[in-house]
Amino acid sequence: MSLSDRLLAAWYQGHPALTLLRPLEMLYRRVVVGKRQRFLDGEGEIYQSPVPLIVVGNITVGGTGKTPMILWLIEHCRRSGLRVGVVSRGYGAKPPQLPWRVEADQTADIAGDEPLLIVQRTGVPLMIDPDRSAAVKALLASEPLDLILSDDGMQHYRLARDLELVLIDAARGLGNKRCLPAGPLREPIERLQSVDGVLFNGATEDRDDGFAFRLQPTALVNLRSGERKSLEHFPPGQSVHAVAGIGNPQRFFNTLEALDWRAVPHAFADHAEYSMQALNFTPSLPLVMTEKDAVKCRAFAAADWWYLAVDAVPSPAFVAWFDTQLMRLLPDRLLP
Repeated sequence: MSLSDRLLAAWYQGHPALTLLRPLEMLYRRVVVGKRQRFLDGEGEIYQSPVPLIVVGNITVGGTGKTPMILWLIEHCRRSGLRVGVVSRGYGAKPPQLPWRVEADQTADIAGDEPLLIVQRTGVPLMIDPDRSAAVKALLASEPLDLILSDDGMQHYRLARDLELVLIDAARGLGNKRCLPAGPLREPIERLQSVDGVLFNGATEDRDDGFAFRLQPTALVNLRSGERKSLEHFPPGQSVHAVAGIGNPQRFFNTLEALDWRAVPHAFADHAEYSMQALNFTPSLPLVMTEKDAVKCRAFAAADWWYLAVDAVPSPAFVAWFDTQLMRLLPDRLLP
């Protein structure tokens, strides 16, 4: 087990050694709280987009279903007739220059795995740059847009935002509710009191402190041919090699088991790089991976490699609430 895996287990399951990290946690808290306070006080260079900007992020380390929710938001806003763009840090991307416009025919090493997935799925205008303000400016210079979604960026306080949505894994919650490195929180738990909306991935119903949403598997897609198959393509009890390089691989493995397949789990680091050799498992079985992993593996995929397409399904209450927010942000574009 890697150091990061051991830390995750300690944060969410508990470990007495974490008390040794309390002094570092206090220092970290002081830094992040001060950074946010300077933002609230208007200190420093803060860029305000001329069109509404929605940040979709989390306050924890690890996956919370952010990319599927971004995909849902893109399509939902488009159905309202809005021209939507996306900005992202582009974690792991190595583009020739920054800001960089991601196109569907690029590779994940240039564009980043999550930005490439979003563009290939939706064709949305998307710009990457660790400086998200620069990404927004470049995107607006290239496209007429009504609304911009920031893929993560909760703690990027040089960028003003009109709406903040925070995603939390309903099963894991906030762990021990401590900040890094003694816990999984990027910001103190009190930060949730200042955001506009909280969504719990995997919750079965809305809660007093947030909305429910789930990830719904929709199809199997062949990496080599692009052929889509129904979820009945594999019979009940089918054994498959399951590959996940995401923030919470176990959630993906549980999804496959819920589909009545027998998953042989292969967990990789978030944003892992792959090769044919690294995925050459025995015994010989069909291989199923996440869509995020698939964008990095198509060039060398075998004939029986598939990814599981999933869609975010938010609660009706969230949909109604979000539509109200859109009306508030864009009253001239969305007449009642």
